[in-house]
Amino acid sequence: MTTANSVTRIFLALWLPYLSTERLIRDGAAPADKPFALVERHANAMRIAQVGEEAARLGLNTGTTLADARALLPQLVVQDDDPEEDIALLAWLADACDRYTPMVAINVRDGLTLDLTGCGPSEQIAADVLTRIAKLGLTARDGLGSTPEMAMARARYGIASVAALPVSALGIPASDQLALQRAGLKTVGAVAARPRGALAARFGAGLIDRLLRLTGEQDSRITPRRVPPTIFATRRFAEPVARIEDILTSLRDLIIETCDELARRGEGARSLRATLFRSDNDVRSLAVETGRPVRDPKAIAKLFDERIDALSDPLDPGFGYDVIRLDVEAAEPLASASPDLIGTCESCEPADALVDRLSTRLTPKRVSRLGPANTHIPEQAQLALPAVEERQPANFPAAELGEPPLRPLHLFDPPEQVKVTAAEIPDGPPAQFNWRRKPYRIVRSEGPERIAAEWWMRKGGELPGKGGLTRDYYRVEDVRGRRFWLFRHGLYSEKASPSWYIHGLLA
Repeated sequence: MTTANSVTRIFLALWLPYLSTERLIRDGAAPADKPFALVERHANAMRIAQVGEEAARLGLNTGTTLADARALLPQLVVQDDDPEEDIALLAWLADACDRYTPMVAINVRDGLTLDLTGCGPSEQIAADVLTRIAKLGLTARDGLGSTPEMAMARARYGIASVAALPVSALGIPASDQLALQRAGLKTVGAVAARPRGALAARFGAGLIDRLLRLTGEQDSRITPRRVPPTIFATRRFAEPVARIEDILTSLRDLIIETCDELARRGEGARSLRATLFRSDNDVRSLAVETGRPVRDPKAIAKLFDERIDALSDPLDPGFGYDVIRLDVEAAEPLASASPDLIGTCESCEPADALVDRLSTRLTPKRVSRLGPANTHIPEQAQLALPAVEERQPANFPAAELGEPPLRPLHLFDPPEQVKVTAAEIPDGPPAQFNWRRKPYRIVRSEGPERIAAEWWMRKGGELPGKGGLTRDYYRVEDVRGRRFWLFRHGLYSEKASPSWYIHGLLA
């Protein structure tokens, strides 16, 4: 079991200098034996945005105009730059790096940073990452450090000694770099040897901050692309495992291990994710959610079984999975439950367990519950929400003992228009109405319950009546004892001839 707490931090930075061009070469969309570059339009001119390894070796640099680049390298092959595709590939690589740690950050479009604190020998992990990236046809350089800035600088410049790094590693503007170099300060070590006060006075506090982070004197962290799990358990195999039965057995072991940690913390899981890392860097992720905190291994295992059975694309082990990780992405307090005299658990809720299983099999969007909405318009007072979301009690109008309910349980959607043929007074309830070609004579009525339009939520509505018409609701009963919920849409001061509607049937 691994937790996020640590004392000494170690970061691994990966720099992929030719990611953009090698992506196209790897996919067969660009030649591998000719100088290659990507271009973009900048200031009404086509300029080199990314340079391939061969073109860089021949002296081509980014920012050069396409005309000058062709003059330097007549055989240069170019294509349009596509940053989104680069970021997508980098995200896929970040998913594959989750096998080492859940703390992975993407650096713009050409690098990754991994927080390897507590994750094992960093040198061995770095060597394994480079081997896997090389098999993908990509070039990568690595660097280790106690801060992300130190690790990335070592990766970009290929220099282990921080003091020997050039001042450009500080990430300061070009004008400040030139000023430092003119003053004879060409390396980070030379800058670090100067009085900090004088440097801050000349170049600002930002230079000192970058210097302290680069040298490791100031603590610095990464911002992972995903929220780190509260609890995670990992199983690594010496050899890739290709039998699905063995994979599921290992997953159940991780579930038991995770539930033990949840019990120790007095919590239950609300959201879990199992991630399976294949030896060819393919990653499969299985997520389950629960409607209440759960730490019963059998119940959680059953949810994952439902999730796997519902997959349209079955798990394909390929050459085998070599790492499995189970993350608890959300957890809540869960008190210990004790069985009653007949051995049943008081906290067990079969209905909730059924909802969890159905939501896992059919996806959460297809299993809904009704929840209260922040409105007093009857047909908008409830929302269909995923059943596995946190449950909140609905505040339905309560009727006094012995009285009928104030509102029907079922509403017509939309309300059906009726024709009122008689009324005692214009502003009062109807005495008779026609609905679905049948007449109904009213003998009793209750109301009105007046509901104004939500003019404050409508664009341009600043005064009552500007955002819609007022409704007057009545509960009425006909000569045969049938009860209806009717409303007049609009006051006579708002509309010359208000319409009547039936919104529901009362018991």
